Amino acid sequence: MSSLTLTHLRYQFLEQLRVPISLVASAFFPAAAMLAFVVPFTGADPASATSATAGMMLFGAMSSALIGLSIGVAQDRERPWDPYLRTLPAGPLPRFAGRILTTMIGMVLSVVPVLLISAFLTAATISPPRLVLGIGALLVGSVPFMLMGLFIGYAVSSKAAIAVSQVAYFPIAALGGLLVPLEVMPGFVRSLAPFVPSRGAIELMWAAVAGRAPSPVSVVAFAAWSVLAGAAATWAYRRDEGRFS
Repeated sequence: MSSLTLTHLRYQFLEQLRVPISLVASAFFPAAAMLAFVVPFTGADPASATSATAGMMLFGAMSSALIGLSIGVAQDRERPWDPYLRTLPAGPLPRFAGRILTTMIGMVLSVVPVLLISAFLTAATISPPRLVLGIGALLVGSVPFMLMGLFIGYAVSSKAAIAVSQVAYFPIAALGGLLVPLEVMPGFVRSLAPFVPSRGAIELMWAAVAGRAPSPVSVVAFAAWSVLAGAAATWAYRRDEGRFS
């Protein structure tokens, strides 16, 4: 990792700590959902509690990746410091890497309350190696949502980014079965679920923490969403760069 990337990481992480509301929100909502739905209804069953914990972890990570990243990028674009950074010869890679790493740290921090609730208030069980695999799957599964966040952040203003990211976040989470099991949802939702990125992401996590084989359709759709979101984020960045040329 280059010194420039570390510099951007340190700067952006300190900025996030100065206004920690996004970290608090990312940790609060999945923890609250754990207490309201997982603990009383599935907390006594080890397999169900473990799967539900993975879902709540992804729910929190998605908030950091999609909402937090999009708002942070959009706000940075409106500050005079951002156009100046674009004139420097280092290029965009150190800033991008620093921002992605900062977001990943936020994701890991956001899942700590969920893990504590799961450990002390449910019958969920997991070995240390599978927990490490689960965190790795969480980071991999968050890739399309980080790219979506970059796309939104570079495509719209900071005020619009708040609304657009939240409008996208909750339907994607719900359609993927993160909030309510797909078995109790309407048929059209079950038919759409394999094609949304959150479903592929949670199935990757279940494969890591519980050894469940993921659906090939969900994995292919997840990869396709990652490529599409990456292309959209690249287009939005280049389009925004034209404002200063």
